[in-house]
Amino acid sequence: MSSRSSLLRSDTQLNQRSYYEASVQRTSALPALQESVVADVVVVGGGFTGLHTAIELAERGYSVVLLEADRVGSSASGRNGGQIIAGLACGQGELESQLGAADARRVWDMTVEGLRIIEERCQRYGIDADLRKGYLYVADRPRKAKSLLQDAEDLQKLGLNCEVATGAQVRSFIDTDRYQACVYESVSGHVHPLKLALGLLRAARQLGVIVYEHTPALSRQHVGEHVVLTTSMGTVKAQHVVLAGNCLLPEISPQLAAPLQSRIMPVGTYMLATAPVNADLAHRLIARHAAVCDNNFVLDYFRFSADHRMLFGGRVSYTTLTPPHLQQRLQARMARIFPELANVPVEYVWGGFVDITMNRAPDFGRLHPQVTYLQGFSGHGVVLAAVAGRLAAESVAGQHERFDVLARLRHHAFPGGKAFRTPVLALGMLWYRLRDLIG
Repeated sequence: MSSRSSLLRSDTQLNQRSYYEASVQRTSALPALQESVVADVVVVGGGFTGLHTAIELAERGYSVVLLEADRVGSSASGRNGGQIIAGLACGQGELESQLGAADARRVWDMTVEGLRIIEERCQRYGIDADLRKGYLYVADRPRKAKSLLQDAEDLQKLGLNCEVATGAQVRSFIDTDRYQACVYESVSGHVHPLKLALGLLRAARQLGVIVYEHTPALSRQHVGEHVVLTTSMGTVKAQHVVLAGNCLLPEISPQLAAPLQSRIMPVGTYMLATAPVNADLAHRLIARHAAVCDNNFVLDYFRFSADHRMLFGGRVSYTTLTPPHLQQRLQARMARIFPELANVPVEYVWGGFVDITMNRAPDFGRLHPQVTYLQGFSGHGVVLAAVAGRLAAESVAGQHERFDVLARLRHHAFPGGKAFRTPVLALGMLWYRLRDLIG
């Protein structure tokens, strides 16, 4: 079996026991495209990036067609940790080294804008996505604690008010002896990602966006002043194309993604959901309903759901293979932090693939003046997708300045070529795991 089909097969299997899917009521699938249609813009990908882009364009008066190869929100956008975080995975240092201090600060402000977009969109379109504010960064070793306290100072300089605790004071934020320091801020937070995705779908359709599910875009050609995307049973002719398929786009639509695929890698991420626990216990273990994430390179991230289940993520894979004994390993990591949860039944285990870049900075740009792409969210996609959609819509409208700030970021192909980049990356990650352990 080819690596392409192996990735898609793994991605499908990892969604069979998703808490998010089990806790929503999907409507029937939207029909696939079976004709030739015309629009101002065609968006490829029905995750957060594609949905926000479609909404932004429709709000500006453009006619929009959105093509989704599976169901809307069926991949990373509907399966992730649900954490909505200011900033980017690469950190401000990478941005400052490439863009300079002023534009790096502009990018930071864009991510805070992305948080506002999510909140405003939920309010405007009546999306009940279990949105809660509050975010807790934690450190489990002295070296990591020192780094976290420096990060807190940097966040304060960026205008993010933080509460810092060390030693025994940490327990007032998170009731465990696992962590030596923590930083709390109330701008970031968490959502139910699939509820958000399906709410954005409803909003897009209310605005007149035509959405086709089970409709992969297969090829692109330029005909006069238009771009034509071909699917298995139809075509879309448009003035602009926005590619928002992330790491699955090269697997589903290799012709469209050929110039991009070497700059991103699919990374498997995994989560579990316990049975609901007593509300008082949930509030004692994590104060203020916060989402939590440590600052290890191979990190743990977790929170309680609206129905008081522990949602815990803490494994990654740089191959298409699901780690063995996944549930037991996740459960053991959770129990090391919260021994009270060691015997709580695990009812759901799921995962999926996200795209990362070499430097963890987003990879936005153009393949052609009429073809924009958005990829490389590197684990910060819930918020970054919201602002990416706005920047893409601005660019389609001829307002390129903000988009071009991010498009200036330089990216390199992963080493090793197609055959060896996965084992090379896996070896590199082993080194970082060892650093976390000896930190």
